Amino acid sequence: MSLNSLYESQNLMPDKTSRFTCKGKQIHHFLWISTFSEYTVMPDSAIARIDDDAPLDKVCLFGCGFSTGYGAAINTAKVKPGSTCAVFGLGGVGLSVVIGCKAAGASRIIGIDINKDKFTKARDLGATECINPQDFKKPIQEVLVEMTGHGVDYSFEVIGRVDTMAAALASCHLSSGTCVMVGAPPLGSQISFDPMLLFTGRTWKGSFIGGWKTKDSIPKLVSGYMEKKFNPDVLITHTLPFDKINEGFELLHSGKR
Repeated sequence: MSLNSLYESQNLMPDKTSRFTCKGKQIHHFLWISTFSEYTVMPDSAIARIDDDAPLDKVCLFGCGFSTGYGAAINTAKVKPGSTCAVFGLGGVGLSVVIGCKAAGASRIIGIDINKDKFTKARDLGATECINPQDFKKPIQEVLVEMTGHGVDYSFEVIGRVDTMAAALASCHLSSGTCVMVGAPPLGSQISFDPMLLFTGRTWKGSFIGGWKTKDSIPKLVSGYMEKKFNPDVLITHTLPFDKINEGFELLHSGKR
């Protein structure tokens, strides 16, 4: 099933109906959740019971953002202790990848972003160094190979750009590197790359919601949060009321979040 088909299949409830209307017009659901609303309807397969004492304004991050990035490192890549990682994109999900790489014991975590304002928090969360591709005249994958001598053990593309996905793959170790696609590419996009990048031994993986079986895993992640095993609270930069949702999107697009 393509990503486009996946989204379309969850625009309606499993019974092929929509429970939302606006001024008489049918409104589609989003992934059976549709949480940009005061009340919602969802199938029981999309519901997970979590700790009653969990703060909803914090553990909401486990619905996708934190669990997606953290799981990409822990579950999909299975980052090994002492390894070198590169994280392309230091938004909330990319920073969650950094947290996961650190938790897995990576000894070197290189954060990559064109927004240098992201670097301080990335370092606070475990990045050992941060670089801006715009500071170099050569392709970023060549920079990473030179920095490491052979390429990174694991790379994560957490932006959703096909050109960056190819660069992330090329930045991996020639014969043993693993590249994980975390960012969602534009629907209908195509990617072009040199097949020799895989022929020599690299591995390319996709990671959807961090590889978790969410109905079972989200309650466990929330329990881990309550036990202070990890702290995604540091990813929250603003808390806004629902009537300022558009302001929230403006902050998102400006990179000030």
